[in-house]
Formats: sequence, structure tokens, C-alpha cells
Amino acid sequence: MATERLVVVGGDAAGMSAASQARRLKGPAELEITAFERGHFTSYSACGIPYWIGGQVPGRDDLIARTPEEHRARDIDLRMRTEVVELDLAGGRVRTRDLDSGSEAWTGYDKLVLATGARPVRPRLPGIGAHGVHGVQTLDDGQRLMASLELAEGLKRTEGTEGRRAVVVGAGYIGVEMAEALVARGYEVTVLHRGAQPMATLDPDMGALVHAAMNRMGIRTVSGAEVTKILTDDQGAVRAVATAAGDEYPADVVVLGIGVEPRTALARAAGLPLGESGGILTDLSMRVRGHENIWSGGDCVEVLDLVAGRMRHIPLGTHANKHGQVIGSGVGGGYATFPGVVGTAVSKVCDLEIARTGLRERDALAAGLRFVTATINSTTTAGYYPTAADMTVKMLAELRTGRLLGVQIVGGAGSAKRVDIAAVALTAGMTVDQVVSLDLGYAPPFSPVWDPVLVAARKAVSAVRAAG
Repeated sequence: MATERLVVVGGDAAGMSAASQARRLKGPAELEITAFERGHFTSYSACGIPYWIGGQVPGRDDLIARTPEEHRARDIDLRMRTEVVELDLAGGRVRTRDLDSGSEAWTGYDKLVLATGARPVRPRLPGIGAHGVHGVQTLDDGQRLMASLELAEGLKRTEGTEGRRAVVVGAGYIGVEMAEALVARGYEVTVLHRGAQPMATLDPDMGALVHAAMNRMGIRTVSGAEVTKILTDDQGAVRAVATAAGDEYPADVVVLGIGVEPRTALARAAGLPLGESGGILTDLSMRVRGHENIWSGGDCVEVLDLVAGRMRHIPLGTHANKHGQVIGSGVGGGYATFPGVVGTAVSKVCDLEIARTGLRERDALAAGLRFVTATINSTTTAGYYPTAADMTVKMLAELRTGRLLGVQIVGGAGSAKRVDIAAVALTAGMTVDQVVSLDLGYAPPFSPVWDPVLVAARKAVSAVRAAG
């Protein structure tokens, strides 16, 4: 039997999980695996970058789960600093470019995995390419940001000036996490965002809680701020950020936290199917639709939202690793599926924990659903226990059926992971009445007698009944 050739484009979570799983199922005599990665690192935790920047994680290498050498020891031909620049689907080959030497070559394949990831949204603004302006998506991005911070901090020490200033543009997950990291490094931090409240992944009433907490922590948070220009000094380095209101915010470093978009230029040029957000469309086995021998996963694909019933771009490392396992099983001759997601995510800014799963109000409206909401204030533990912290839970339920549609949580330590209760309930299609009956663990150090999620569900049940 001839040896099959697998080419993997992308060397992080989805790509290398797929390659590793395929190797477990098929040896080198059956399957030859070649992987291409444009950066300097493989199989790392991009989610951990803010905590490395902030000093909670001691070093960059602590974020790396498996090095190129470790992958090669498992008979995966991993080629670093090599970018795939063209897909020849008819010829079954990819054209690559060595980013150090500039040399190009063609590599043939029988099976192809596209795991090209996502890239930070970078608006077209004057000065956006200035030294000191950073997006944070890959470990290479994190390395460049760290170098920029260390340079700025060194200059401050040399010049004898006080006060390091950072501006974060955008207040999504990356924005608030990077704000915390920069505060931990001793920076005066200003967060500029266009919305009414930070964390657009929450409804505005819950985002307002995040806004108030950030301000209490000394993070200046400016809502409704439209950035128009990055101002630079004589050396081309960032010195301030300007907004449409005519304000200028001094900065030694700027971090873009506006969001990410799927990196799918290769797929688009090759004519592969893309969704509304530009992500690659796949079936349940992560095969690219209409292409038997091409798979795709990670931040470059769209996934099925099980609650709204539509395809969405939700770039998370948890999904990417699962995609890789499913893809590797398919490539290796097995069978596995990725049924979809309910949109669960958690984050924190300093001592404040933030979580959401399912639909926000505007998501439910866009899906044509009629719903009620219930919001409650509680504590993370029994109120008399010394570590009790405030916690707010918001729940959405479908009007006629009482089906749980979404949950948002903002609060102190011990709040965020409670969202997993709701994530399981959403996946199971439970009603809020059924959620009330869940047999959750109780002891004063862990929760009140009635867990806050159950209290919110009780209130949602009442709202559904009151609405008839």
C-alpha cells in the first residue's frame, strides 16, 4: 500500500492536535505528515499571553505545550518559519515560502488540513504601523509586545522620568485582559472603546458592572471613543492616541484589543466555501464542505451555534484542540464529530470575573426569539463566610417554552466557572424550570444554600409564567 501524504497548514492548537492524533492512528509507513508554521513557536497557549505579560506566568516557554523538536520526535516533519502562500487544489499541492531565505517550493498532498488561525483586527488608521502598536494573537505577537514594553520601561529608567502609560483600543476579552496585565506591570492604563459599555460579549447592563469595576481598579475606561489616529514622535514611535472627539491619550505602548478575524486568504483564493464572517465552512467531521480530502479547524472556521442554530466565528483554544482531535481521527481513518458550541467564555480583569454562555438579548432578537430576562444579586459563598464576594447573574429564557437561552455572570472570585452549569444545561436543551431542580453541591465555603445560578433560574421561571 502506498504511503499517503498529509500536509498541515498551521502549527498551533488545531493543526498540531490533528497531526498528533493522525500519527497515533497511523504510523510513518502509512501516513507521511508534513506541517508548516509561519511563526517561531508551536503548540502554545495564546490565552496565557496576558498572564505572561503581567508577570503571573514566569516565562514565555511556560506557555509552550510541545516544541518543534518534540513533534519531530513523533515522526511529524514540522517546518518552522515556512508560510504556505498558495493552494493548488487541482494539483494536490501547496506552495511554500521560507520566511528567512525567501526560497519557494511545492509540496504535494493526498490529504490537507487548514489550521491558519485568526489575526487581530487592525483598522486602517494613520500611524497604525508605528513602533509600539501591537495586536496580540500569537506567541510571536506576545514576544514583540514584551520587547516593546521592556524598551519603553528601559527608556523611562534611563531618562529618569516617571509614569509608564498604555492605551488599550477595544474592550473585549483581549482588551480587558491586557489592561489587567499592563496594570500589573505598573502602567497607567486607558481603555478606549466605541460601545456604550466594555465587554460587548455581555449585554450593556452587565457590561456596566465591568465598567464600574475597571474604574475602581484605576483603569480609565472611555466609552463611545472612536480612535482616528495614532500619533508618533520624530523616531516613528507611538506617543498618543487621538479620538474623533478631539481628545489625545498619551501612550508609550498601544495594544489593539478590537477582536480578531479568521485568517482565510488562502482558502478564499482557492475557492473554498466561506461563511458570513469569512470563516471556512465545514461539516460535522470538520471536512471542508464539498472537499473530501480537505479538513479545517481552529480560529479560521465557523462553528454551529447550538442555541441560535446558525454558523458563527468563535475563536477559542478549547474549540481548536477539539477540532484537531476530530480532524486527526478522520485523517487517520476513524470517525469523530464536532457538533457545535453554546458560546461559553470566561475572563477576568484584576479581581473581577466575567463569564457568559448562550445568547445575549440582541442575539435572541436576531434569531427571532421571544424571551424574558431575570437578573439577581447574590454572593459567591454563604453570606456569612469570610470570602463571600458579590455576584450578579443574568439569565435569558424563551417566552413560550421556558427553554434556557443564555447566562451572563459578573462577580468576585468564585463567580465565573459557575457558567459551566449553564453551558451544560444549554447543551442539553434544558428549561429554566429543569435548571432549578439541578442537584448542585452545597457547603458554606462554596455557595449559598441556593446557588446563584439556581436563584436566577427561579426568577426566570416566574418571569416566564407571569408572561403567560
